[in-house]
Amino acid sequence: MTASWTPAGATKVSAAPVRSGRDTTTQPRSAWFGHVTRAMAGIFGLAALMLVWWIATAVLASPGSFLRHFSPLEAFASLAQLATHSDLPVHIMVSLRRVLVGLCLALLIGVPLGLAVGSFAWLNAGTSPAFQFLRMISPLSWMPIAVMVFGIGDRPIYFLLTFAALWPILLNTAEGVRRLQPSWLSLAASLSATRWETLRYVIFPGVMAHVLTGLRLAIGIVWIVLVPCEMLGVSAGLGYFILDTRDRLAYSELTATVLIIGVLGFLLDAAARGFHRIVIHERDTF
Repeated sequence: MTASWTPAGATKVSAAPVRSGRDTTTQPRSAWFGHVTRAMAGIFGLAALMLVWWIATAVLASPGSFLRHFSPLEAFASLAQLATHSDLPVHIMVSLRRVLVGLCLALLIGVPLGLAVGSFAWLNAGTSPAFQFLRMISPLSWMPIAVMVFGIGDRPIYFLLTFAALWPILLNTAEGVRRLQPSWLSLAASLSATRWETLRYVIFPGVMAHVLTGLRLAIGIVWIVLVPCEMLGVSAGLGYFILDTRDRLAYSELTATVLIIGVLGFLLDAAARGFHRIVIHERDTF
C-alpha cells in the first residue's frame, strides 16, 4: 500500500497493483499452440497412412499385380469423376437418412428405458442380464430374421440400425442416472418439485453428458453396420454402390467409395464430439 496527502491534510491509502507470478496473456497463446500442434500431428498421421497405401499398391506391387487397381492415384481420379458424373450423391443421402432414422428410433427407445433402469434398482436387476445378452449378439446376425419379418426394403435396415444403436444409448443413460448427485434429488424434493419437474430440471440435464456419449458410440456402431445392411435387397445406399462397383469390375470406384465411407464416418464422429462440447459448455455456463 502507498500513502499520499490529500488537500484536506488526510492520508489517502491506495492499494498498489499486485502482480501474480503467472502471466495470463501467455495462456491463450499456449492453448492455440497446443491446438495447432495436435492438428499438425493428425495431418502427419493421415499423410503417413496415405504413404503406406501408395507404397503397398504402387511401389511394392508388381507391374501386373491386381493391387495396382486399388492405388490412391486411381482412387482419387475416380473420386473426382464420381462426385460430378454419377449418382453417388444420391446413395450418400440415402445412407445418411437411414442412419438418422436408426439413431432417432434408438434415442426414443433407449433414453426412456435408460432413465427407468437407472432410477429403479429392481428394474435394473431384472433387465440387466437380458440386456447384456442381447447386446452381445451381433446386429448382422439378425439380418435373415429381419428380412423374413419386415420384408425387403428400408424397414429391416431400420430395425438393424436401431438394434445396433440402442445399447450404448440405453446403458450410458442408465449409468448417468446412477451417478447423479443425491443432493440434487434431495433439493428437488425439499422444494416440493413434481416428478416431471425433477425429471426435466434435475435428472435429464444431469444425464445429458452420458446420453451424448452413448450417442457418439452409437454413431460409430451404426456407421459400421450400415454398409453390410445395405447389401441386403436394396437398390440405393453406399453398401449397394460397393456391390455395384464390384459387379462392374470398377475397382478404382470401389476404393473411392471406401474412402468416402471413411470420410463421412470421420465427419459424423467430429460432429458428435462438437455437439457434445457445445451442450456441456452451455449447461456448465448456465
